[in-house]
Amino acid sequence: MPTLYTTIRRPLITEKGMGVKETEGTLVFDVAPEATKTEVKQAVEALFKVKVAAVRTSNVAGKERRRGKFTGYRPDWKKAYVKLKAGEKMPDYIDNL
Repeated sequence: MPTLYTTIRRPLITEKGMGVKETEGTLVFDVAPEATKTEVKQAVEALFKVKVAAVRTSNVAGKERRRGKFTGYRPDWKKAYVKLKAGEKMPDYIDNL
């Protein structure tokens, strides 16, 4: 069983991620590709001490990148949208930047 910090790699701090955080009460994370929705839910509840209502996951394909004349691909990764239950306080992980 993966640990909390290998299940959740990092929060995704993007304009879209901050938008859904403010309007829908949803957090966005980069998670391990083999992590299940149940593992993501348990990790978020343990790390941030909140109650999770739902988890949606999305597999993101790696993009092609060039460095001079050489091409390569970034690795595939997994994104998780974690919706908190009504009345839960949103964690402020963006303050540490």
